[in-house]
Amino acid sequence: MSKQIPLISGQYYHIYNRGNNGENLFFEERNYEYFFKLYIRYIYPIADTYAYCLMKNHFHFLVRIKLDTDLSGLITLDYSKQFSNLFNAYTKAINKTYQRTGNLFQRPFKRILVNSNAYLVNLVSYIHRNPQKHGFTEDFRTYPYSSYQTIYQQKNSRINGQEVMDWIHNPKLFVEYHDNLDEMEIRHLIEDDY
Repeated sequence: MSKQIPLISGQYYHIYNRGNNGENLFFEERNYEYFFKLYIRYIYPIADTYAYCLMKNHFHFLVRIKLDTDLSGLITLDYSKQFSNLFNAYTKAINKTYQRTGNLFQRPFKRILVNSNAYLVNLVSYIHRNPQKHGFTEDFRTYPYSSYQTIYQQKNSRINGQEVMDWIHNPKLFVEYHDNLDEMEIRHLIEDDY
């Protein structure tokens, strides 16, 4: 098993994972809502979120770990631990609700350092297009558990959608990036595709 890269303040990461043994993570709508509630509790204090997509058996996030100076009041600066706390809290709730035992998420969770502007912009499109790619929806634009509409419509939310629009410049180009994504350009940066 390869060693996981550390999460470092100020850096962008593609964070993703799937259900243990390919199992589902979300069984009904309220599960997605509860996961987001925990995400706000554990991840929002340590990371800015730029794009996300939750699918039945896996998820993707584009985050930037906040600068240490933005984290006053936090006891720990072990950013990976915050993600682990999220996954453990969610697993405990799912296990209790659905009378199951054991790990829900594959371990360890995956993370890739986003080290270029091209990767950053293409990753936003890749994350949003993922539910269509895997057959969870006919049109990724209407998928309810993704940040696509929030960013496109420039809704006020916890997602840093305005920064994404600043990277891409305008809503028309945002749509074009999504419609014309060439996954082969970033294939080497996605690793094992879920």
